[in-house]
Amino acid sequence: MNATESVVDQNEVEEHPDTLRETPEDEDATKTESTPTLSKKAMKKAKKLEAIRENRLKKRAKEKEMRKEKKREQARKRDAGELDDSAEREERAAKKLKTSSFGGKVLVDLGFDGMMSDKEINSLCTQLAYSYSRNRGAGYPFELIHTSVNGRTRERLEDIGDAAYKRWHHAEWWEDDYERLWSPPKTSEQDSSAPESHPDVGTVKKTVVYLTADSEEEVGDLKPDEIYVIGGICDHNRYKNLTLKKANEQGIRTARLPIGRYVSSLPTRKVLTVNQVFEIMLKWVETRDWEQAFYSIIPQRKFQKDGKGSKGSSPHELTPSGGDGAVRLVIEEALNGEAAEKEDGTREGADETRGTTEEQGSVVTS
Repeated sequence: MNATESVVDQNEVEEHPDTLRETPEDEDATKTESTPTLSKKAMKKAKKLEAIRENRLKKRAKEKEMRKEKKREQARKRDAGELDDSAEREERAAKKLKTSSFGGKVLVDLGFDGMMSDKEINSLCTQLAYSYSRNRGAGYPFELIHTSVNGRTRERLEDIGDAAYKRWHHAEWWEDDYERLWSPPKTSEQDSSAPESHPDVGTVKKTVVYLTADSEEEVGDLKPDEIYVIGGICDHNRYKNLTLKKANEQGIRTARLPIGRYVSSLPTRKVLTVNQVFEIMLKWVETRDWEQAFYSIIPQRKFQKDGKGSKGSSPHELTPSGGDGAVRLVIEEALNGEAAEKEDGTREGADETRGTTEEQGSVVTS
């Protein structure tokens, strides 16, 4: 290229800059085209969720400051000889100690994915989050196992909080059915001719109890060497004897919680959600008292004839819809609570998430 051609090209650039580079207007138009437009409803929902998050962060910061102030005040009284904290130290040590004296297992059977609507699956995932949250803060936690994690339920869990469920402590997630308890899946490394590599089917099945409302047997005391199965399904009670038939076909025991024996004044249907059943079991392990467990966990609205209570009167009466915001907030609250426990050395956090979901779980009744 000679000098004359170079001058001509430079003149073209100066005279027609729009043909060689985008203008700011073009860049804005490109950004607008690539950015999806939210509907008014979606924008309102996002704004509401953001406000909830901001309020939660403010509340957490306030609670943290209150805890620090309480520690400073206790330190002042201790230095002044005004505080005998021996009992407090013992209580704090008891809270920190994760006892293994019970050692029970609870298995949530999620093998009903194809029998629920999308809304019901959303609600079920909310219940799973509540159950984990309560187990995380319990003094006598169960080992949680989730089986048949497939289909839309798995997709739903993956979509929430960047698959936060995978970071849950003391929780297992199996793609296999709970038959894996007595029939472990074979791998290429396993020798199928070696019977000692598999547990005795009969022995294992004797330890499994499927909790179902339709069973004729009633649960007595929970036993640490037994595995209790909760049917993970939200169906508005439209599938009759579903879990009972499944358990009978697989030759495992069934039982129902003794609600009728201890709670006679329950005019509404006695169907409980997955998290309600699980919380009742946690409470029994803590108190060894079924009556106290039922009255502590069963929502007060269930004791009214119309099944409706006053709004916001009790944490047990909360009824989150099971939408993205509800589940995500519960999961984030649980995960953030774990971080707070490590920092403070105490078990605080998810009590305020104790509410229940809509009455959709046909799990265990009397």
